[in-house]
Amino acid sequence: MSDLETLYEVLGELLYAVAMADGVIQKEENQAMKKLLKNHPWGQEINWSFTHKRDGHISVDEAYEKAINYCKYHGPSAYYEEFISAMKEIAAAADGVDTNEARVIECFSKDLIEKFQHDIDLGREI
Repeated sequence: MSDLETLYEVLGELLYAVAMADGVIQKEENQAMKKLLKNHPWGQEINWSFTHKRDGHISVDEAYEKAINYCKYHGPSAYYEEFISAMKEIAAAADGVDTNEARVIECFSKDLIEKFQHDIDLGREI
């Protein structure tokens, strides 16, 4: 499996975490997922990961931790902007972004920035 394929599977985990953050994946969020993934080159991998987490009844925290840990391992990437945009799109799909969904999105940005800033402070190449 390529790094890029794994990275897009991580996006599926993040989308799951956002969709489940309010306790239920709503019909509108499923519709937004279908629309988002319809022509996406990695749509199948993203959807597989999302569905795998949903069907496995994985907690939001478990899905998020697995995803953020891989992103930290992977390092900085321009793909994260796409990830945040997709997370916001799914969160907004049903009655706007609630507090729990916003927390997941904000944590993703904050956790990555802190990790990469820490690496810079230690003089590591990122």
